[in-house]
Amino acid sequence: KAAFINFISDQEWKSIEPVSSWFGPSSLLMSSVSALFQLSMWIRQCHNYLTENVGIPIWGSYVLFVLATLFLGVILVLVSEVLETGWLV
Repeated sequence: KAAFINFISDQEWKSIEPVSSWFGPSSLLMSSVSALFQLSMWIRQCHNYLTENVGIPIWGSYVLFVLATLFLGVILVLVSEVLETGWLV
């Protein structure tokens, strides 16, 4: 506490370089990192729900997540192919 008070009262904060705009809390980079952390927490909640409430074994939950990842990958590849070849035009 004393070190913080001295930091403020001695104006040591003036000698610290400001944070780059890339690492600011509202930057695209930090917003993306935040979204990844939120996604990981959501996946953890889904895993806990599947194992504790539904009764799926832990390995079964992992298999479901692997299959969901593969399915999402296939869908994304198909969408990118449709956009690339211009099927919609």
